[in-house]
Amino acid sequence: MAEKEPWKGSLERIDEYRWKIPVGYMQGMRVPGIIYASEQLLEHIQQDHTPQQVANVACLPGIVKYSLAMPDIHWGYGLPIGGVAATNIEEGGVISPGGVGSDINCGVRLLHTNLHWSELKSRLQELVNALYVNIPAGVGSKGIIRLSREEENQVLIKGAQWAVEKGYGWPEDLENTEERGCLSGAEPEKLTSRSLERGRQQVGTLGAGNHFLEVQVVEEIFDPQGAQLLGLEKELVTVMVHSGSRGLGYQICDDYLGVMRRVMEKYSITLPDQQLACAPFKSAEGRDYFAAMAAAANYAWANRQCLMHWVREIFEKVFRASAEKLGMCLIYDVAHNIAKLEEHLVNGQKMKLCVHRKGATRAFPPRHPALPAKYQTLGQPVLIPGDMGRSSYLLVGTEKAMRETFGSTCHGAGRVMSRAAAMKVTRGRSLQRELEEKGILVRAREHDTLREEAPEAYKNVAEVVRVVHEAGISRRVARFRPVGVIKG
Repeated sequence: MAEKEPWKGSLERIDEYRWKIPVGYMQGMRVPGIIYASEQLLEHIQQDHTPQQVANVACLPGIVKYSLAMPDIHWGYGLPIGGVAATNIEEGGVISPGGVGSDINCGVRLLHTNLHWSELKSRLQELVNALYVNIPAGVGSKGIIRLSREEENQVLIKGAQWAVEKGYGWPEDLENTEERGCLSGAEPEKLTSRSLERGRQQVGTLGAGNHFLEVQVVEEIFDPQGAQLLGLEKELVTVMVHSGSRGLGYQICDDYLGVMRRVMEKYSITLPDQQLACAPFKSAEGRDYFAAMAAAANYAWANRQCLMHWVREIFEKVFRASAEKLGMCLIYDVAHNIAKLEEHLVNGQKMKLCVHRKGATRAFPPRHPALPAKYQTLGQPVLIPGDMGRSSYLLVGTEKAMRETFGSTCHGAGRVMSRAAAMKVTRGRSLQRELEEKGILVRAREHDTLREEAPEAYKNVAEVVRVVHEAGISRRVARFRPVGVIKG
């Protein structure tokens, strides 16, 4: 990432937090590119060369308004991580596996508790150790759930609803999950046998890389009224879970990238980057990919639902009280890597769009019909994790996001250093000891995972969140500090 040559293309300042790549920058651009960033973050973004990817995305058939990049943007496969692109499916708009990402519906959920830091502090080590022992994590990790082919199909069709029906959670969890934990249109028969095989033993597993389970404490309240509605106050304990569709989602992405590359000529699609391989949404190939992607999204929601169930059980054992008594309700669950069919206004006209959010979060405003009743006056909760050593945030969606970003905002801190570079700069260091000196207990399956995910490998999440808050595309409610982290 930072090893690439700095980008030296054309960039025009729109206002304090928006920068435009004009249509004339390169041949084939159908719309401008818009990057949300402060001057400080823009320096990293140009070093990363991702503005070129923003321009490449602007060449997608059917793309409307602009190719968007959030302030956590960094180099990705095809679409940059932190990118948003919406295509008009009625006018030949495409769907692109590279525009969704390999970990389909990698996402985050935030779990509330009634515990305060003073009640947790003396038991933190016991809790973190119990979570580490009992939550399956790491590359290729397998869970305790074993699915038959028929049951796996039900997971792929029903998502989190399947998990709740099996006793892994509460019915009200679905109300506080994006899409109620189930994206319609999933068709398991559109998956290869290899992807089904990879998914059969991984429901309820954390995975590796940047996936984590984090015990947190509310550190600061920015919006007292919003925090009260969410049940949050200073020093309250929360739990954040970050995971996705595991090997199943990766295999689907790989399978359909091959399909899309083979059919681009058939649909007369020419792009500057083959990693953006795509097909019209309404084509057979486009519909097949969407059906497979929806199945992976549902698998991911079921996965996070099961993970949250294990967390509740572990808290019950450590604190010798029921999850209900501990107040362990789900605040919200958001997807990061997904394509959705949504209606948006484009130049005053309502259009049905395929909105790709890759490393970006939906940020719908108050009174949006997709939101649960309890959040109608507040707006959609937006969960922004930091890194192991810095804070995470809860924000809410805004009307401005609907007007400017197809109801989207950032998804995290965003890398400034590749994993190889992070390994190099952390050689000889004990990240676990360094974090414990800051009061953060960390448990990881692999020492190298900690080095790859070192805090300095990421942008300062506070600056990323400040940009989206000041730009008005999401609004800060609370900040959380990490006290215990489980990594794969």
